[in-house]
Amino acid sequence: MVRVMFVCLGNICRSPTAHGVFELVVRQAGLEHLIEVASSGTSAYHIGESPDARSMTAAQDRGYRLSHLRAQQVQIEDFEHYDYLLAMDIQNLTVLQQQCPLITHDKVKLFLDFGSVGENEVPDPYYGGGQGFDHVLDLVEDASRGLLTHIRSQL
Repeated sequence: MVRVMFVCLGNICRSPTAHGVFELVVRQAGLEHLIEVASSGTSAYHIGESPDARSMTAAQDRGYRLSHLRAQQVQIEDFEHYDYLLAMDIQNLTVLQQQCPLITHDKVKLFLDFGSVGENEVPDPYYGGGQGFDHVLDLVEDASRGLLTHIRSQL
């Protein structure tokens, strides 16, 4: 079993979007029995809340479901449990690197390192307009395909 956790600040926009997109990509590849998908935030701002309504709408427009997800915060045990802890941006990458035990440091990466669009951060769409959520989806879809290709090469 390969375990993947997507991480942003509050776990209501970017990381649940990545969670929902990658979950479907994995299911469509018939690998849901081999790949576990989760998402969390580095902060406790929104624990227990559903993803942002704008994230859910943008995702639903492209066929992704996020309504079953609830915000949670990264726990120290996650660094041992998950094989990949993928940060949406450098700020959250830094927080994860500061929290993780040294032995698990190689599990923490930027999610867009698996993408091909030349950007390294998924921008936070929370304070912007609807097009920000579509841009997040564009980046997440691309990086999800790259991540699946990478994981398949490791299986």
